[in-house]
Amino acid sequence: MNRVLVIADEELSPKGPNTAESSASHRALRAVPDVLTEPSQTLFTAKSSRPPLKPTNRERREREYLTQAEVSQLIDAAKKTGRYGTRDGALILLAYRHALRVGELVDLRWEQIDFASARIHINRLKNGDPSVHYLEGDELRVLRKLQRATSGPFVFSTERLGPLSTRHVRTLVARAGIEAGLTFPAHPHMLRHAKGYQLANKGIDTRAIQGYMGHKNIQHTVGYTHLSAERFKGFGKDL
Repeated sequence: MNRVLVIADEELSPKGPNTAESSASHRALRAVPDVLTEPSQTLFTAKSSRPPLKPTNRERREREYLTQAEVSQLIDAAKKTGRYGTRDGALILLAYRHALRVGELVDLRWEQIDFASARIHINRLKNGDPSVHYLEGDELRVLRKLQRATSGPFVFSTERLGPLSTRHVRTLVARAGIEAGLTFPAHPHMLRHAKGYQLANKGIDTRAIQGYMGHKNIQHTVGYTHLSAERFKGFGKDL
């Protein structure tokens, strides 16, 4: 594991404190673990305006989407991890099924769920177009179970009935990925990408995918069709 060494600014300045206690304290190097930087150690001061660069997504994983099998593994792992397995498993299921961004997910309210017609109203962020999706039977069952367990306005809520934080959702998805045995770090937006690629590989019309994902610009939707294997079906069948 690479480590970053931090030295207090006073130690680097000849005008810093000169007491025995402060000098001993400032001469101590504080090793900060789990900071991913270049292979060599990096030395920077506490007032440095350029912290170590974060690794790019490509350096951390080879793709930014999950397969359907991996999504199922995440859901199963989330159900078995922590005190709120039902809630966390449902959270991952709905995030995937309806291509929800993490902000859209934590802001989901019961008034957006219509149990009678089995539909969900999706409000999109980033100036995206809202839409209405159908809910499948397994979604309705787990949502009813969650609704019986809470009296708050949010579908995915804390014990105090407030919405989950986006940070909490990222943490629980990452933890579920570890429990599921994924070989790369998972994050919530991979669930949205997973649905986009699943629809593209199923041969769904690009305009329909655009509406489902809430994209204002179809160019964002075309990115999913570029990685669709369906358009290349039979290309390698020559020998």
